[in-house]
Amino acid sequence: MSTQKNALIIGASRGLGLGLVQRLNEEGWNVVATVRDPQKAAALNAVPNVQVETLEMNSSAQLDALQQRLKGQTFDLLFINAGVKGPDNQNAEHANLDEVGQLFMTNAVAPIRVAQRFAHQVKTDGGVIAFMSSILGSISIPDAPELALYKASKAALNSMINSFYGPLEIPGLTVLAMHPGWVKTDMGGEGAEIDVATSTRGMVEQVKANSGRGGLYFINYKGEPLIW
Repeated sequence: MSTQKNALIIGASRGLGLGLVQRLNEEGWNVVATVRDPQKAAALNAVPNVQVETLEMNSSAQLDALQQRLKGQTFDLLFINAGVKGPDNQNAEHANLDEVGQLFMTNAVAPIRVAQRFAHQVKTDGGVIAFMSSILGSISIPDAPELALYKASKAALNSMINSFYGPLEIPGLTVLAMHPGWVKTDMGGEGAEIDVATSTRGMVEQVKANSGRGGLYFINYKGEPLIW
């Protein structure tokens, strides 16, 4: 019986999503990875044995098409990584409807919609659905006023993950809200604490450690529990 694992990674053209694909590939997983524009995903296309699919997460039509293309496939891991920082000025005084709507749709609503579409293609015994959250999504920590809107969008994601998990009623399925650490990415900046390889290696280890555990958890890449 084959023990090869299968993963669906949403948002994998660069940064943490690309790093997750690379780590899983190194461990022999079969990976399906989505990007908004495959023509701008040279680093991902260079990873061998990866099925690259097109998905603009906010588009229902593209989500319908992806669901049809992946019909019948089952996954040990669904990791929804896509997200945006939002406007440069995150003071509520300067917020406008278009920017805030795009931020919350991309960071909080669309990830749940993807999870709802593919949850029943994730294995019920040992499967993991992971969302790229952030410690900034914890409403218990008064921090980062310069990222107030982004922080609010991640708090909204965490809230929606809770709402998503409740009705699932799949005891063997684990759902993770994952904080990747402060990582040297386009969003995290060069002054961040860890590199992409360290973060993604840790997150893959947490996926494996929590497989079969069942339940909902907010943790970081080291496996340390976080306060919602």
